[in-house]
Amino acid sequence: MRLERYGHGGDLWTAAETYGHPVEDWLDYSSNMNPWEPPDVVEHLIKEHWREITRYPDPAVRRLRSKLSEAYRIPADSILVGNGAAELIDLVVSALQPEETVLARPSFSEYEEAVHKAGGRVRSVSLSRDQQFELRDAKEFAGHDRTVFLGHPNNPTGRLIPTPVLDELRESGTRMILDEAFMDFLPDESELSYIRWASESKHIQVIRSMTKFYAIPGIRLGFLIAHPDLIRRLKNLQTQWSVNFLAQLIGEAVLDEHDYADRTRAWLLEERPWLVIELGKLGLVVFPSDVNFLLVALPEPSDWNVRRLQQAMAERGIMIRDASLFQGLDASYFRIAIRLRQDNERLLKALKECLQ
Repeated sequence: MRLERYGHGGDLWTAAETYGHPVEDWLDYSSNMNPWEPPDVVEHLIKEHWREITRYPDPAVRRLRSKLSEAYRIPADSILVGNGAAELIDLVVSALQPEETVLARPSFSEYEEAVHKAGGRVRSVSLSRDQQFELRDAKEFAGHDRTVFLGHPNNPTGRLIPTPVLDELRESGTRMILDEAFMDFLPDESELSYIRWASESKHIQVIRSMTKFYAIPGIRLGFLIAHPDLIRRLKNLQTQWSVNFLAQLIGEAVLDEHDYADRTRAWLLEERPWLVIELGKLGLVVFPSDVNFLLVALPEPSDWNVRRLQQAMAERGIMIRDASLFQGLDASYFRIAIRLRQDNERLLKALKECLQ
């Protein structure tokens, strides 16, 4: 049985059902969350405000939109808050109704799913392993009559799109939907993000997640930046009460957690290169990443494939992501999150036992 039965990593319940380890005993490398756990303020807020769930949440999400407006220096009427990035991906595609959407493969499967649900078709452009899965050329994407949906940084590769490529697409008038779910992990996110362009332009939309960086996936929280005209259309399509009271409250609070953000980015700058080196010592091929996860390939030749490796690791209570499920990758690829050193040492020990 695939651990990604529902199309994602992080499904601890399927893992527990399949292999017998209790949910709380798993070491999850299949979902790309901040391993520092949520900021302490999250626990305090839930304890102090849980009685307020007797009231409906603010349907306009006023306070959180105002806080996001201040944090990113963009107008509040260019922001739509949603029930995680997943809702916003579906909403924006449903509103735009593109006949054809260009995707850079491999990429997050929900882009294609959203296009098909909206009745559109997908055209794929393959990213090259020889170029470390970096999108280096805008030619196959650019066109004023074209829609492109791109991860920035991309999932599962972890690669940013170079700014000159994005600038070329923007200047060509290409409609761009950019998924910046992992942008928070970059120290220079304010220089790399396309949020400002999205708030002013009618052909650029940016989707952001708040669950990965602040380790609150169970809350479901994200936001979309677009021209106010499109935001109004999206709001009319959005399900009422989409963003619950606790999600709004927590979203406001974590934006002030600057020490947490600084600690996360400093940790990642140290831990990522260390883990890359240690994985390489096992004979694994590790591709460059700009964020908090790594795309890894088994050595060639190898007696292993990712399904066998995933099963062997699961028997040891560790979940890894089968990256062969991303179109454009084969059974030699897997994806892992970057976690704290103690967990990473356990991961390396288990991988060594399996491969050697």
